[in-house]
Amino acid sequence: MQHDAHAHHDHGNHSGHEGHEEHQEQRGGHHEGHGAHHAPGKASWSMAAKATLHCLTGCAIGEVLGMIIGTALGWGNVETMILAIILAFFFGYALTLRGILAAGVDFKTAFRVALAADTLSIAVMEIIDNGVIALWPGAMDAHLSDPAFWIVLAIALAAAFVITVPVNKWMIGRGKGHAVVHQYHH
Repeated sequence: MQHDAHAHHDHGNHSGHEGHEEHQEQRGGHHEGHGAHHAPGKASWSMAAKATLHCLTGCAIGEVLGMIIGTALGWGNVETMILAIILAFFFGYALTLRGILAAGVDFKTAFRVALAADTLSIAVMEIIDNGVIALWPGAMDAHLSDPAFWIVLAIALAAAFVITVPVNKWMIGRGKGHAVVHQYHH
């Protein structure tokens, strides 16, 4: 039945495709952006910034939660920082997993994709972010109620973002990182 309906379709009439192209142009060339994710060498700064912001969100959630838990438990700076880093990776991966699993991918595959997509990005972010906090005079001793703590954390996350964007651009341009994740977002 479906084959018969298809056989009667007028292939000379491409208005459906033209409408789709117009719709895509109105949405900012959505399919062009998809193609750029898949083709090595075609990574835009915007794409890299979005991928980095995605990782940064998970990292920030994990780090703040780790610092709150470590402080509440009376842990020292090193133990609290380790917990914050572990949770940063956990939440960074979790945000990516959520999107891939929503696309109907099995957990094992989704987990592998998340690891491949986010590990380098999160690692760079954590090195920069925690490095800034560790090296900033007084930041390690600031309490969560101290505005200086939040200011230094914001500066550290901003520095991590700025330094990680080129890393993600390089990875996406080679078909790695968030380029791998994007194929599941269709």
